[in-house]
Amino acid sequence: MTSPLPASVGDLDRDVDTPCLMLDLDAFDRNVSRLFASLSSFAGTIRPHAKSHKCPEIARRLIDAGAIGICCQKVSEAEVFGDHGINDILVSNEFVGARKVERYLNLARRLQGLACCVDHPQQVATLSSAAVQAGLRLRILVEIDVGQGRCGVGTLEEAVSLCAMVTASPGLEFLGLQGYHGAAQHFREPAQRRTAIDSAARQLARIRDDLAEQGIGVTTISGAGTGSFVLEAASGVYNEVQPGSFIFMDVDYRRNQIQDSGMPAFEQSLFVLATVMSHPTPTRAVVDAGLKAFSVDSGLPELFGLEAVRYAKASDEHGVLSVEAPSPIALGDVLRIAPGHCDPTVNLYDHLVVFRGESVVDVWPISARGCLA
Repeated sequence: MTSPLPASVGDLDRDVDTPCLMLDLDAFDRNVSRLFASLSSFAGTIRPHAKSHKCPEIARRLIDAGAIGICCQKVSEAEVFGDHGINDILVSNEFVGARKVERYLNLARRLQGLACCVDHPQQVATLSSAAVQAGLRLRILVEIDVGQGRCGVGTLEEAVSLCAMVTASPGLEFLGLQGYHGAAQHFREPAQRRTAIDSAARQLARIRDDLAEQGIGVTTISGAGTGSFVLEAASGVYNEVQPGSFIFMDVDYRRNQIQDSGMPAFEQSLFVLATVMSHPTPTRAVVDAGLKAFSVDSGLPELFGLEAVRYAKASDEHGVLSVEAPSPIALGDVLRIAPGHCDPTVNLYDHLVVFRGESVVDVWPISARGCLA
């Protein structure tokens, strides 16, 4: 059941029902402009990841800004975005199971730009058989483990063999390779990120070249994220990048060092609005936003613009603040708090309350929120 709208157009911070998810639209717009400016000389395509925002309105705005389409991580996410008119979608993940395959086929019947990833011969055989029976041709990328240690084919021989299998399988169209190095997004030092992405690019280039010797062309080499996309774009190997969190940012991403990295300085645009519900001592206050309002897997959230106040502890419905006396906050104040990790925090909310300055200008549904399948 979708929750009631937490705000109306024209509301101010103090009018909003908290906790709620808030977007600073001016900062968001600047982040989008900075991304596309930083990739102005990139000859490839930009496919922002929608698992960060799960919001069709944001997807449309990014496509209007120049993106070719979006990435999704789940078939269920792709269904939602397809229902909202987004046609060019890469499911940048593997999926198994008869129900997911059938749902994916139903989506492929109406979205010409749909593609997905595989990393195992059984997935290839299943999708090929299903595509032939359905009279469809499914577009496929083979995922390569370039250092993430998660999904993906690990060796050159396995990669070339799997790509050849996709090429030879009826009902399938081999597009190319996915090489996403998720861990590198959070390497703090620019040199660490550069070393990781250089290694990934060399690995992908070798697979691409071996395939070319067998007469198999690679159209797309896709990957990259908010922490490293300028490196993939400059590699001469990747021709598609998938940054997602840049539109929002979070405490974890802001720990990355960007000096001398070529990375643009993205702003924090995503916040949870929370109300000071208790202030029992001069040095302790409590807000109405705890573990059910933030993901804390990447650390605790941080107060925005309040250096004398620290988010110290989270319980289910409470966030305990450590305050330097004299307190700069009072009972009933509405505070902006930056999440530690934006993606899973967004997934906790039904709506994104959009501000310009101090006023609400829109409320956007987070329509793909909670899509698990």
